Amino acid sequence: MSSTQGWKERFFPFTDWLKELKNPAILKADVLAGITVALILVPQSMAYAQLAGLPAYVGLYASFLPVIIAALFGSSRQLGTGPVAVVSLMSAAALLPYASHGPEALVLYAALLALMIGIIQLTLGVLKLGVLVDFLSHPVVSGFTNAGALIIASSQVPKLFGLKGLGADKFHHHYEFMWAILAALKNTQWLVLGFSVLSLILLLGLKKFAPRQPSVLITVVIATVLAWAIGYEQQGGQVIGQIPAGLPAFNLPIVDMEFKVLSSLFMTALVIGLIGFVEAISIAKAMASQTRQRLSANQELIGQGLANISSGLFGGYAVSGSFSRSAVNFTAGAITGFSSVVTGLLVALTLLFLTPLLYHLPQATLGAVIIMAVINLIKISPIRHAWKVEPQDGLVAVVTFIATLAFAPHLDKGILLGVVLSLVLFLYRTMRPNFVEVVRHPDGSLRDAALHHLQTSETVAVYRFDGQLYFANSGYLEGKLLNALANKPKLKVVVLDLESVDHIDSTGEEMLTKMADRFQSTGIEFFMARAKYVVYKTLERSGFVDKIGRERFFRERTQAIKQAKSKLGNAIDIEPFLHTIPLPEPDVEESVKDESETIPNELAHPISAA
Repeated sequence: MSSTQGWKERFFPFTDWLKELKNPAILKADVLAGITVALILVPQSMAYAQLAGLPAYVGLYASFLPVIIAALFGSSRQLGTGPVAVVSLMSAAALLPYASHGPEALVLYAALLALMIGIIQLTLGVLKLGVLVDFLSHPVVSGFTNAGALIIASSQVPKLFGLKGLGADKFHHHYEFMWAILAALKNTQWLVLGFSVLSLILLLGLKKFAPRQPSVLITVVIATVLAWAIGYEQQGGQVIGQIPAGLPAFNLPIVDMEFKVLSSLFMTALVIGLIGFVEAISIAKAMASQTRQRLSANQELIGQGLANISSGLFGGYAVSGSFSRSAVNFTAGAITGFSSVVTGLLVALTLLFLTPLLYHLPQATLGAVIIMAVINLIKISPIRHAWKVEPQDGLVAVVTFIATLAFAPHLDKGILLGVVLSLVLFLYRTMRPNFVEVVRHPDGSLRDAALHHLQTSETVAVYRFDGQLYFANSGYLEGKLLNALANKPKLKVVVLDLESVDHIDSTGEEMLTKMADRFQSTGIEFFMARAKYVVYKTLERSGFVDKIGRERFFRERTQAIKQAKSKLGNAIDIEPFLHTIPLPEPDVEESVKDESETIPNELAHPISAA
């Protein structure tokens, strides 16, 4: 790829698919997919804006330019960007301290938060730091998403029952909010509950019996017409009300706040930005695996960052990739990002001409829409699966889930606790890597002697260390090697298998130097086998190779044993390492077979760049 092509792909990725629109079939498919997504996005965006504690029109503002810009500058062709449930909930939690400042100030703070998120994502993308999202492990995201879905669903209960003046923003803890709901159920408005039940029945029924139809739009239209016909608002029901007509204007969200408050909002923006991107890139990867289109995490960060910046500058709030709308976009046949451009333009037409039709839309219906949208986020099977694969990962998911519920509405604390716990447990696992003594198995390979109940030698020991050798586990390896001296008084030869070591730091190198000195002082021959080139070069730069001698490094463990035998003769017993008759069907359960018989018997150091 030429430098010009690379430059165009990075800064103008849409030029890659723009030329495809000359094909009438592709253009038609994208237009139809864009219309289909818009029919879902318009009511959903208003519902999610209210979930974030913002006026409904802010959701429409966040569904215009951000949707178009994300499609133009991201790498995924089918990713549907816009307001989403989890990011809306986290935005609500971030804006909670400013709720008392009034609706207008809250809209300004929401725009500022989106602008911060966009700048963070754009910066990470430009600097190619997309790998940072890997700190949000799958168990952390699973635990948080399940807890977030429950919090979102429960936050809509007052709308479903018509409990006026009861919102999550009035409580310091989510459990206090839930207790207040139970106490207020006696004040249920039956007309509102009736609309809620009707909306849920329509959403569920259409999803089951007419899955290809825009169930959200149909439900919203029916509920809105019915509310207008019976005078729902006059009977005490809450409706969306007046929505400003026209497109959003450019407005730089300048807020007068202390540095301490601004820095706190910035940290929240960082967490939301990473969580939002994890959600977006996960969806994009799932679709790219089916379309086989190239996907760039860093380019997607740029697209999502620019989308959030545009949302912040034009009166919207934080956006991300939506699973449900992306799935609809993909299923509807979208081929290029132009489908999202069509979606954004239709939202613009809604803002210009159709807002009066939304006045009588019941709040209860929007609450039902949100609940139906987040039901799919509740998935226990990934947590169970993580527990089966690695119990510590399952523990991280469960702790993140509980902490998110306990700290709600301060959701960032639950995520941070999950991240810290996952890193601590990972560090703990790497501090105690697998360390085994290997001897010849009947199938011809060198295997764990203790696991397979194999006879070892009193004078020769081959140890395999399955991990990185760095400051946190070098003491562990040192202790294991020292125990070898204590457990085998007749030990004459130690071979350390470094095949699994990809990295060694200065602490690890210093420990090896000390052990080499100790072995030498006690008359034990110390050899190293199968060290990777990068590890060997590190030890060479440090002077360790010259200190113990290049002739002590070998391609294979058996070569080291042969060298020891030629040097010490009958003083050592190498019987446990000799070949036996291979079994008819070799078992490859644990260790790769030692192929030393096919490698020239070169006893000089055999490490090479190859």
